[in-house]
Amino acid sequence: MVKTFQLRITLQEEKYANVLLNKASQALNIKADEITGVKVLRKSIDARKRNIMFNYKVEVYINEPVPENSDYHFEYKDVSNAKPIHIIGFGPAGMYAALRCIELGFKPIVLERGKNVQDRRRDLKAINQDHFVNEDSNYCFGEGGAGTYSDGKLYTRSLKRGDVRRIFENLVFHGATDQILVDAHPHIGTNKLPKVVQNIRETILKYGGEIHFETRVTDFTIKNEKITAIQLQNGNELNVEKVILATGHSARDIFYLLNDKNIKLEAKSFAMGVRVEHPQQIIDGIQYHCKGEARDEVLPPAAYSLVQQINDKGVYSFCMCPGGFIVPAATANGEVVVNGMSPSKRNNKFANSGIVVEINADKDLYKYEKFGALKGLEYQKDLERLAFTAGGRKQSAPGQRLTDFVEGKLSNSLNETSYQPGLNSSPMHSLLPKLIGSSLRKGFKAFGEKMKGYYTVEANVIGVESRTSSPVNIPRTETLEHTQIINLYPCGEGGGYAGGIVSAAMDGERCAEAACS
Repeated sequence: MVKTFQLRITLQEEKYANVLLNKASQALNIKADEITGVKVLRKSIDARKRNIMFNYKVEVYINEPVPENSDYHFEYKDVSNAKPIHIIGFGPAGMYAALRCIELGFKPIVLERGKNVQDRRRDLKAINQDHFVNEDSNYCFGEGGAGTYSDGKLYTRSLKRGDVRRIFENLVFHGATDQILVDAHPHIGTNKLPKVVQNIRETILKYGGEIHFETRVTDFTIKNEKITAIQLQNGNELNVEKVILATGHSARDIFYLLNDKNIKLEAKSFAMGVRVEHPQQIIDGIQYHCKGEARDEVLPPAAYSLVQQINDKGVYSFCMCPGGFIVPAATANGEVVVNGMSPSKRNNKFANSGIVVEINADKDLYKYEKFGALKGLEYQKDLERLAFTAGGRKQSAPGQRLTDFVEGKLSNSLNETSYQPGLNSSPMHSLLPKLIGSSLRKGFKAFGEKMKGYYTVEANVIGVESRTSSPVNIPRTETLEHTQIINLYPCGEGGGYAGGIVSAAMDGERCAEAACS
């Protein structure tokens, strides 16, 4: 017999072994030795009140064995001599498109402009220490895409776009912790994700797929509304039948290429802002009601989620990283972009989050109308160049104390930061466009009311957070083909169809199914 139900456990009870077994025994009014196993299906923390509770959804097995194997099976087959599908980009969308192609009996040929996960590390070090950005290998480009070295958060609201559980199970199949199957806000960690990405690469190669690193696509040959060939930076040309375009939200050269070839693009609304960094202890104190005290070791470093409507615009937290780091996410020299990440243990002493403002492509970018579908991209670029100048014309980022930013005055000194290239005190309150700066200042005040202690002189505002999503949409039909180019499948974040690792992976699978049909 199997029973499924909810359990609520106090913070103190959580510390005891067999607490779930004992709670299940009490709830079912049976002896503990009749229970052969308790399987956790979901776990979350309710910290709204001082009496913190852990919520569990469990399956209790009574006098029958707990199944050892997953309901999901991944049957890969040798596709060495199968019909090819070309995939441009090897982030989550490209990886899962390639895996799905193999399952369906097609040979994925992946073209990735960046390097593999091991070789990327040297280029990340060069950004942090030497302030030099390799335009093909950085925090956005390379094996695994932007997600590899920026956290591995797996939370998604895209529950209707595909089988979320299947993506999670596949990550576990490739070496991720099975805790992601249980946690309400699953997370792998930037220190663990590269190995998972490497394992996915090895699966693709083992079954006959091809992955070509340091292979940038520079042009397409188009005849009769079809791509017939792909030109590469090294001078080679590849004949193609079907192309999945999974280049990510920062591959601006691809957007320019499509635009120059009069391939239909559309401007897309997005969000931009800053990253705010607090000592983790402050966020713990607010969320766990333990101000001045150490967080109980059973509790993970606290996160938060905030949203406020300011003048009919959403101002909200994005990619919140407890116990994390702020990293330089520029993809070219002459620009500064920041992003956040956390290691698996989330044990850094800072918490950071993007705080961003909605940008409506139809209403807010009237000064950029001359750029057509690329107006949002050009708006992004201008702000990133401004951040580069304000940061000292290096990868140092402009920074300001949170209270100074809101009050409109330059910070005489800045708080300690996790951002390795360093901060340069700048009047960000006046540098940011009014559309963004004014909304952020009002938003931070509102957040301070919602979370007492959040609005503090001990927090830094660091700029700019500009790559939350693609400012361009590559339109496609119900069959997932481009509306104009019938064998091109725009995919993932770069096409405007995803917003994170899981949604991009699901879209990669869908595009592979469409291309293979």
